[in-house]
Amino acid sequence: MALADDSSYESVICVKPEVHVYKIPPRATNRGYRAADWKLDEPAWTGRMKIISIGKLAYIKLEDKNSGELFAQAPVEQYPGCVVEAVTDSSRYFVVRIEDGNGRHAFIGLGFADRGDSFDFNVALQDHFKWVKQEGELAKEEASQSTAPKLDLGFKDGQTIKISIGNIKKKDPGAKSRPMGSGLLLPPPMAKGAVLVSPPGGQQSPPPTQSNTASLLDFGGPVPATQPTADLWGDFTAAGASSSQDTAKGWVQF
Repeated sequence: MALADDSSYESVICVKPEVHVYKIPPRATNRGYRAADWKLDEPAWTGRMKIISIGKLAYIKLEDKNSGELFAQAPVEQYPGCVVEAVTDSSRYFVVRIEDGNGRHAFIGLGFADRGDSFDFNVALQDHFKWVKQEGELAKEEASQSTAPKLDLGFKDGQTIKISIGNIKKKDPGAKSRPMGSGLLLPPPMAKGAVLVSPPGGQQSPPPTQSNTASLLDFGGPVPATQPTADLWGDFTAAGASSSQDTAKGWVQF
């Protein structure tokens, strides 16, 4: 397909190997032409038809089958229009206005032996001028866009932009971070007056856990270092000898 602004590029859009040309009488009424008024069995000329496009124009060329010599041509500026007109009584015949290039024109009858050929002739002209219309709309759109003022989205000198981001908590500089625990538990505090004695072998035995029993044995006095493995309940008789009579008697009664 030729470009709309290229007047030198030629494109062939339809070719039919056999068409018939008829001399037609002047139109009698405004209702249109009728092919039945022509001498359909006596065509004035038979040859090849070719439709080419040059820019926005389409040309119907009638050429000799063998030599390719031009018999007549019809420049078409729009379709449907006055250059190509369908008859009222058949779909295989048209009236075409031909020109000789010197300003003179004439009307001839153009007929196809097959309905499929006449259909292709009609569609080729419709498609070409549909393309011409689309090209014209695109050209108008581009022209309107070029004349419209463009938006200046750039920053001016000294212009800044502020972006606010929500849902972000600021850290208090005066707040102290909570130290993470090491996961180790400290041993319980020793009972009052208890003495930690290392067992034989140099290994230190774990300190006794604080309990109600330790509080019962807390007399306020020193524990003999020579009895590290004695029973926690102790010897009530010995305990009574080292303390006052009233205190020992009270524990024996308990």
